[in-house]
Amino acid sequence: MASPNLQDIIEKQVLSVAKAVEDKIDEEIAALDRLDLDDIEALRERRLQQMKKMAEKRSRWISLGHGEYTEIPSEKDFFSVVKASDRVVCHFYRDNWPCKVMDKHMSILAKQHIETRFVKIHAEKSPFLAEKLKIVVLPTLALIKNTKVDDYVVGFDELGGTDEFNTEDLEERLAKAQVIFFEGESSLNSSKSSAQTRSVRQSESHDSSDSD
Repeated sequence: MASPNLQDIIEKQVLSVAKAVEDKIDEEIAALDRLDLDDIEALRERRLQQMKKMAEKRSRWISLGHGEYTEIPSEKDFFSVVKASDRVVCHFYRDNWPCKVMDKHMSILAKQHIETRFVKIHAEKSPFLAEKLKIVVLPTLALIKNTKVDDYVVGFDELGGTDEFNTEDLEERLAKAQVIFFEGESSLNSSKSSAQTRSVRQSESHDSSDSD
């Protein structure tokens, strides 16, 4: 008895898949046909409400200082900043080269991600906070969600171990911690830098050398 023709079997499977796809398309077309003017108007109204709500959020964020990278003048101000915004990235810094590098990237991201507050505070002038949050290595970013420190970015180890990392690298790390909104590719168009010639040595204490 002859075995079934392989070509016939393949053709039947292809036809079966094509029929399923065609049926699915027909269903979607029929669903669109069933939409009347009231449905379309309801969809439009819902979209307008979403846009209005987002505009209100943006306005509130801007009023709280979002969109700019600013310095917190004192420890007591830190708590009011954290309470006012759902998502805060706080850079604990001192006046050295690595912290200046972090400042540059934080300033860019503050403008890119208006949904999050980007701030910095001088670690040596904030001894209570530095001790409470166990800040030792500088720069350190405290990633704060709903008034609680949820994660840290300590030095540049997670950013390639170099001070020549891209803003995109930091953006992806913050997105991983869900302290910024991030869909798909980076909102930045920066290309990955292949140069990794200088490594930033993590300071073990506050007496690491400064570079002015």
